[in-house]
Amino acid sequence: MAEMGSKGVTAGKIASNVQKKLTRAQEKVLQKLGKADETKDEQFEQCVQNFNKQLTEGTRLQKDLRTYLASVKAMHEASKKLNECLQEVYEPDWPGRDEANKIAENNDLLWLDYHQKLVDQALLTMDTYLGQFPDIKSRIAKRGRKLVDYDSARHHYESLQTAKKKDEAKIAKPVSLLEKAAPQWCQGKLQAHLVAQTNLLRNQAEEELIKAQKVFEEMNVDLQEELPSLWNSRVGFYVNTFQSIAGLEENFHKEMSKLNESLNDVLVSLEKQHGSNTFTVKAQPSDNAPAKGNKSPSPPPEGSPAATPEIRVNHEPEPPSSATAGASLPKSPSQPAEASEVAGGTQPAAGAQEPGETAASEAASSSLPAVVVETFSATVNGTVEGGSGAGRLDLPPGFMFKVQAQHDYVATDTDELQLKAGDVVLVIPFQNPEEQDEGWLMGVKESDWNQHKELEKCRGVFPENFTERVQ
Repeated sequence: MAEMGSKGVTAGKIASNVQKKLTRAQEKVLQKLGKADETKDEQFEQCVQNFNKQLTEGTRLQKDLRTYLASVKAMHEASKKLNECLQEVYEPDWPGRDEANKIAENNDLLWLDYHQKLVDQALLTMDTYLGQFPDIKSRIAKRGRKLVDYDSARHHYESLQTAKKKDEAKIAKPVSLLEKAAPQWCQGKLQAHLVAQTNLLRNQAEEELIKAQKVFEEMNVDLQEELPSLWNSRVGFYVNTFQSIAGLEENFHKEMSKLNESLNDVLVSLEKQHGSNTFTVKAQPSDNAPAKGNKSPSPPPEGSPAATPEIRVNHEPEPPSSATAGASLPKSPSQPAEASEVAGGTQPAAGAQEPGETAASEAASSSLPAVVVETFSATVNGTVEGGSGAGRLDLPPGFMFKVQAQHDYVATDTDELQLKAGDVVLVIPFQNPEEQDEGWLMGVKESDWNQHKELEKCRGVFPENFTERVQ
């Protein structure tokens, strides 16, 4: 019997829920069609919009915080492997080995402590903050359903009130066949029965309305108080969260800085005891290989674009000789001082030995490889002066030197040269030196110059590290 009773209760509950869903669906359809009015609360709707915005912001913050923690963990692993590598290469007989190992251990502990404090003081707080949103969201949805029930009960009661007036008119003037066929003494009872039935339905509808209104208003009042309070709490939460992250990161970097300083002291001590074995980084020519995915070439040498440094075979600086000490450095063609020097007769006299010849003769008598010193041309009033390019009318004005493309270069702008490996480019100065970017040269392809002799149409900029100087 108990089992049968339980099944009956369950079936009755299911039927009641189905009836509620049907009633709500019918009410929403009537409201959309404009045949039934809908209770509106603009203040509450604004609170719901704020709630949804706050939930979206909090969810994003939680996601980004988890990403940040994953990055901290990845940096910890990378730092740990780097320190392990140092411990492996640090030989036992080297001084400071124990100190280096201790620093590596403290480094690992510092990363662990930083990650754990971020979890405790930021992530867990974030999870607690967001933990209240699902319940409130569920209550907002439930309040919406209860509002539909309230509107449905209200409309049902109003319809019965309207029908009551019609029934009263029918009772005053019977028109049904049953009433006409009934005896006179029975018509009064029928009228009384109709009145009682109408009053019963109206009373039931009124009770349902009062009940639905009470449930709705209780939920509505609670949410009206809770939602604004939750919305205002976001300011303090954001402040505390980001203050915690900033403080933890600041302390972490302070402690990490101390460990790095200690490690530097250990390495300085090692360097002093093995000073004769110090590895010296010598100056090397610029890398001619193009940087993959990076348009910016390697930085050019110091000085003006025309003053390309000499490339020495032994990569060692040559002591200044008496022949070259007095020679002035070549200047950019745009500098006015050079024009005055040319006008003042500073060019070498006939029969005088050129700086290049002096360097060549000295190199021949020395055991060191020969050092080639080149002087570059300068343009004064459109005339090629000085250097190997003097008097050569087949070269563009201001010609400085030649380079050959070692790699293909695809131009990405209208002022750039399109290069193929093997192309020879005649390098010329920029009209406005301030327009030259670091690592870029101005020139014209030799093939274009020989064919057109039109500098304005053929010249363009190109990355220096895609080429190699040939003259």
